[in-house]
Amino acid sequence: MNSSPLRWVPSLYFAQGLQFFVVILIAGLMFKNLGVSNADIARWTGLMGLAWAFKPLWSPLIELVPSKKRVVVIAQAIGAAGLAAVALALQLPAWFALSIAVFFVLAYASATHDIACDGLYMASLDAKRQAAYAGWQGAFFNASKFLTLGGLLVLAGWLEKRHGVANAWSVIFLLLALLLAGLAVWNAKVLPPAIGKPPARAQLWQNFAEVLVDFLKKPGIGWFFLFIVLFRFAEGQVQTIGPLFLIEPRDKGGLGLSTEQVGGIYGTAGTAAFLVGSILGGYFTAALGLRRAMPVLLVAMMIPNAVFWGLAKVLPTDLWLTTAAISVEMAGYGFGFVGMILFIMQVVAPGRFNTAHYALGSGVMQLGFIFSKTISGDVEQALGYEAFFAWTVLAGLPVLLLWFWVRRRVMAPAAAA
Repeated sequence: MNSSPLRWVPSLYFAQGLQFFVVILIAGLMFKNLGVSNADIARWTGLMGLAWAFKPLWSPLIELVPSKKRVVVIAQAIGAAGLAAVALALQLPAWFALSIAVFFVLAYASATHDIACDGLYMASLDAKRQAAYAGWQGAFFNASKFLTLGGLLVLAGWLEKRHGVANAWSVIFLLLALLLAGLAVWNAKVLPPAIGKPPARAQLWQNFAEVLVDFLKKPGIGWFFLFIVLFRFAEGQVQTIGPLFLIEPRDKGGLGLSTEQVGGIYGTAGTAAFLVGSILGGYFTAALGLRRAMPVLLVAMMIPNAVFWGLAKVLPTDLWLTTAAISVEMAGYGFGFVGMILFIMQVVAPGRFNTAHYALGSGVMQLGFIFSKTISGDVEQALGYEAFFAWTVLAGLPVLLLWFWVRRRVMAPAAAA
């Protein structure tokens, strides 16, 4: 008998998010404090993120593994070892090249983890429970971001003042390694077993071709691709540059906050706002259905763009005002992000190969995110912070307009079930 979803969904997606955000976001903040430019940070972390775009290439292999639970636990153990390796690399003369190399390994291990993780979720829950727990899924996936961006960032700021930047971040990555190792042990105990019989190994390459052809034959798949890419186009830019803007000195157009202050904002009010927004977004979508809920979710995803534009325009000095603004941003982001999870899960993925098709859909999603992330540093340096965030507001509008066409191709709730 499977464990209650509330025993394993939070820990499973917290571990998934932890590995993802360490590579995509935390690495960038570390490099920022070590003196690396915004353009280089966005470019390198964007290239690392290609692992999540390319993961569909080996997703059919995961379809053939009898126990997706085993893949999840092994990938988490590899991730823990990689985080410890980053801590060591920061103490060596060639720290930048070595840490980049380890981050690339971490990225591909994490992307493999994602395939098995999402497959296990879909195999263990029916469509109604997938929607009901999507808020928990999204909340804890992103809660890992705010734990590391909150508590551990505060600790990093405190350690930087006393022991230097490199030593401080070595301690942070050792703590992250211990946390992920602990999650691997817990998930080994509580995760449900995989459900369903995998395809025969002899049919591996035939299976891969069949998976891909079956995916590309889905009605409206080209429009779905465009919708997915545009959904994350503005978000990828804001989520990359936003935290760097908070740390940037005021004479360079930023808010000039310390590492500890940014950590305090995201670790307290920001985290609470995001969790509430995510959980409410999940239940809101379960109650209305994806077709009726999506316009509201898309508007919620535009809130972060508008908030950062306002912050860049006003440049407030009151920390409480900044905290309130980031809380609004996080609540909107958490509420709206549910839409992307469920769009791929219930519109793009269903079929004979739902695990592989979810991986293909999420790969397209990450490709859109990575493209926007990779260009964000150069766009910001060309425009400046205020004009950059104004641009992201405009960049969030096309997906809302596209939805009113795409929604006609969304499966009816009864068919999805």
